[in-house]
Amino acid sequence: MHPAPPDHIVLFDSLCHLCNGWSQLLLKHDKHCHFTLCRLQSPAGQFYLRQLGLPLHTFETMILLERKGNVFHQYHKSDAALRIAAQLEGPWHFLALLRYIPRPLRDLFYDLVARNRYRWFGRRSSCQLPSAKDKHRFLEDVSEENPNGPV
Repeated sequence: MHPAPPDHIVLFDSLCHLCNGWSQLLLKHDKHCHFTLCRLQSPAGQFYLRQLGLPLHTFETMILLERKGNVFHQYHKSDAALRIAAQLEGPWHFLALLRYIPRPLRDLFYDLVARNRYRWFGRRSSCQLPSAKDKHRFLEDVSEENPNGPV
């Protein structure tokens, strides 16, 4: 039997400087290791994208997968960012108050940043790999036969 995947997986684009900055912020302020990071370009990230029926090479959103029992619930765009922020320590959890702004308006802003993130923040030529210190916080590979996948 394969081990169950983590309960809270954050899928992110590791070529994007903004996304990498967000992942570093998450590592720093998630003191209880609530979230596991997963690079979309990793074998695990590609597995989850396939399971979710999402494009494998075009990354438009950060995705939060939350396991409840044997089922994963998926959150995209501002819903993902605000659910994550709500769990962080320090002033970051106050960002969750933005969830009271209607989702279409939040996602309009999210999409604007997502479409321009490489131009505004830059793009790496290769994926940033986790440091040795943070490697345990990343999900890099999963078994294709894992019965506890997100779908």
